[in-house]
Amino acid sequence: MSPKQRQNRYKQMNEINVVPYIDVMLVLLVIFMVTAPLLTEGVKVELPQATAKPIESEDSIPFVVHVNIDGEYYVNQDNENSVTLKELSVKAAAVRRSNSDTTFLVRGDANVNFDAVVQAMVALQTAGVDDVGLVTKNPQRN
Repeated sequence: MSPKQRQNRYKQMNEINVVPYIDVMLVLLVIFMVTAPLLTEGVKVELPQATAKPIESEDSIPFVVHVNIDGEYYVNQDNENSVTLKELSVKAAAVRRSNSDTTFLVRGDANVNFDAVVQAMVALQTAGVDDVGLVTKNPQRN
């Protein structure tokens, strides 16, 4: 055997074998494709319990949407002027722009159609509000 053939036989490869990495990436791709649809959620709400913990008092005044038994919407303490869903969304967006730490709450009558409460939550969501709380009454305090 010539010295040149001996050199080629024992020469080290300086290329990376990427086939195992491609296999791992394909497995991870399949795992993420299967789990991604399971992570999406709709409107995030916590259903009211018999006893609910009160919200920690904060420096900012919360933005409260009141829904009466007729399905009319009122903002904060204004009990005389009802607002439409579009006006509600505009007001919520303005409050969110001015103070991003504002707490947004929906306070619905116990006998109101659930659709009216959901529509209020959707109006807040279109205004860019990510976290909406529901106001409940503690049965022990009456």
